[in-house]
Amino acid sequence: MISVEEARARILEGLAPLPAEQIALPQALGRVLAEDLSSRRTQPPSDVSAMDGYAVRADDAVQAGATLRVVAEIPAGASYERPLGRGECARIFTGAPLPAGADSIIIQEDAERSADGGTVRFSEAATCGKWVRKAGLDFAEGDVLLRAGRRLSARDVGIAAAMNRPWLAVVRRPRVAILATGDEIAMPGDPVGPNQIVSSNGPALAAAVAAAGCEPMLLGVAADDRDSLTRLAAGAAGADLLITTGGASVGEHDLVADVLSAQGLEMDFWRIAMRPGKPLMFGRLKGTPMIGLPGNPVSTLVCFLVFVRPALMALAGDAAGADAPKTQRVALGAPLPENDRRQDYLRARFETDADGAPAVVPFPKQDSSMLSRLAAAQCLIVRAPHAPAAETGEAVDVIRFPDGF
Repeated sequence: MISVEEARARILEGLAPLPAEQIALPQALGRVLAEDLSSRRTQPPSDVSAMDGYAVRADDAVQAGATLRVVAEIPAGASYERPLGRGECARIFTGAPLPAGADSIIIQEDAERSADGGTVRFSEAATCGKWVRKAGLDFAEGDVLLRAGRRLSARDVGIAAAMNRPWLAVVRRPRVAILATGDEIAMPGDPVGPNQIVSSNGPALAAAVAAAGCEPMLLGVAADDRDSLTRLAAGAAGADLLITTGGASVGEHDLVADVLSAQGLEMDFWRIAMRPGKPLMFGRLKGTPMIGLPGNPVSTLVCFLVFVRPALMALAGDAAGADAPKTQRVALGAPLPENDRRQDYLRARFETDADGAPAVVPFPKQDSSMLSRLAAAQCLIVRAPHAPAAETGEAVDVIRFPDGF
């Protein structure tokens, strides 16, 4: 058996971002930029008012009580083409460009317009630059504001729009083929035989793949025979990654490695020193990366989080995500016994201790078939091989589940 760290490194080795494609800006949420994005304009393009009020020359209102002649009204989207002369001002609204010569805004709360509207008296003195947003305050044409490899948020879509970038080059979404195996598996809604269970791995993996920003391809459930496995595995043609679930152990009916090897699978490794998830394999099927996950549902999803999700991030060009799941140190809310030679991933929930501080409490039963425990969990406690017993209050490494997992 190899370590978790070595297995993840060997999976990630050689995985490169997929080719780029052009998409419209409204479809950009969650996509990964394939190139640096520079602005096509300066924002704001000219000096503009930050408030509703009056644009003035500061020298004309150096003291409170100054009265100036109103020569224009400038709403947002309009402009005043003539420079302000001495003793002149312009009624202006938020976002409107300052007329030439103006260098200050006096807000409308500090202004009293004459009855005929021709003049305005200011109760406050002007300060040069006050309430003025200078041209380029936000960014300038040519500024690179978003870098390649960034997964775009709603905020990023907003700045790209402000940069006047209606089309973006993004990394193509990885296509992930998912093949479940086992005579004992029935799909949800299908008739369930007396010796069968309902498949959860396929739907759960498809959801986890989608939550990671990739495109799942459910191939169905292969029976424990060579013909069925061969036929359904052929559906992975064109995928960027093949995931199988079940059939990866050492029993007589665990045929995935044998059948796929006959189809050209080049095995890299098989079996990892971890719990849950020891019978995990990795290789390449005619150049396509293949990860064979265990059949127990908890093992399947824990291995997805530890190995498959980083691989998907690497293919998607998300360098920040193509690494070990991030951990944080949290105090234990219950004691743990010493660990054996396998790295352990314990399903757990966050609670608070007697002092109101955060604590993490593992479920007392950790069987890899208990999907209800994983569904109720909020995180995984990571315990290194041969970790000593830990008492309540000791800090342990915790993986928080990512959004959608």
